[in-house]
Amino acid sequence: MKIVLLSLVLVLAGCTTTQPAPSKELVISYSNTMEIIKSAAGSAPDGVEGEYVLKIKAAGKQGPFVYLNTEFDYRDQRSVTVAIHPSLVPLFVEKYGATPQEYFINKSVSVFGQAKRIRINFGLQGKPSGKYYYQTHIRVMDIAQIKVLDEHT
Repeated sequence: MKIVLLSLVLVLAGCTTTQPAPSKELVISYSNTMEIIKSAAGSAPDGVEGEYVLKIKAAGKQGPFVYLNTEFDYRDQRSVTVAIHPSLVPLFVEKYGATPQEYFINKSVSVFGQAKRIRINFGLQGKPSGKYYYQTHIRVMDIAQIKVLDEHT
């Protein structure tokens, strides 16, 4: 009986684990862009409300609008675009000291909003060509909708 008890104690002692010390490195769990795109397409013409964690790889400006993209090529079918309303640009400059298209490159962000499928029409000499493709946009109408997760970069 003593041998069984001793064996049981040793087995149970061997099953204990220790937790490693927490890492100081920020671990970010990114949203799956293909799932965002699929959900937005499936709910079209409506969008899908949510909080999305994205890595911004590229940015651009067309007219007064600023676009932050998860792929280097904004036309890439895997890209999700964060569309920033022009009225917010001065607020971003005031907060971050740079325009959104300069500041957000290579940053991880959390964006709350509606991911929506947007039809993009091709034009030829300023006239519609009849050809189009779709992008998935998350519109930012309030500066509080977007937050940088990795300020140190």
